[in-house]
Amino acid sequence: MIRVAFLFLASLSTVTLLLYEQGTFGKPSPKVWTHKGRLKEIPEHTTNELPLSDQTNKKDWVHFEPMSDEFESNDLDLDKWNLGIAPWLGRKPALFSNANVKVANGRLHLTMRKEDVPKKFQNLGYKGYTSAALHTKAKTAYGYFETKAKPMNSAGSSAFWFKRDTTPGWTTEIDVFEIGGNALGFDRIVNMHLHVFKTPSSNKHWRVGGKWIAPWRLADDYHAYGLEWSREDIRYYVDGVIVQTVENTHWHQPLSLIFDSETMPTWFGMPSDEDLPSTFSIEYVRAWKQKKARG
Repeated sequence: MIRVAFLFLASLSTVTLLLYEQGTFGKPSPKVWTHKGRLKEIPEHTTNELPLSDQTNKKDWVHFEPMSDEFESNDLDLDKWNLGIAPWLGRKPALFSNANVKVANGRLHLTMRKEDVPKKFQNLGYKGYTSAALHTKAKTAYGYFETKAKPMNSAGSSAFWFKRDTTPGWTTEIDVFEIGGNALGFDRIVNMHLHVFKTPSSNKHWRVGGKWIAPWRLADDYHAYGLEWSREDIRYYVDGVIVQTVENTHWHQPLSLIFDSETMPTWFGMPSDEDLPSTFSIEYVRAWKQKKARG
């Protein structure tokens, strides 16, 4: 009788999980906390070897080279990076162009331009604008990822995110930030979201997250943006201060790290021609793993 009861409860739990993911009980709702107001107690930067939020290494971080780059050479390190996000060509009407990705003066630059695109892409709906994207060859799950960046001063997006899921049955995404540096009403907003597009039991897209409103225009200067990704939760940082925490219920698949710029016609609005070309600049990207979690 005990074994029968156990099997019944196990089956019930499986059915409940499937119904939950399929939306029968409503959209999954991981716990989310988002900071409001100014940043407090910004940590002192003493070393580049550790995350800005953990300069004394309380969490035992070790450098993860495949997703780290100081952009100190004259060219992009093609041993680490792939240009574009194939097979995706960009968010219409802007077409990703490899010519818009440059390394110069110790920084990575992604530029959006007002320019014609080849006719073969016009037939696919791309017209009048080009933008830029690149992603790491390496994929990973869990760790600390930090960039120091200045968003472009236009309504073109500046984004730091993780995707390119190859885990069978899963398609997920983590957006560290999506910023419209000169988009009306968005110039101070750090948008931070996580998406689930597909699980083994559902193809229904949903997202969670929030936004932090900065006391400064984000496109005016460089700031450090960080993501701490663990089995338990996903934490977002600005200048070493935590601004959002999301319970990690679904994001356990290895993903590539991505920088890109897109036109966002229905969100940020199209960029003004006088704001173009505009450039999203990245001073560095650094990654760490916890020593106890390596391997």
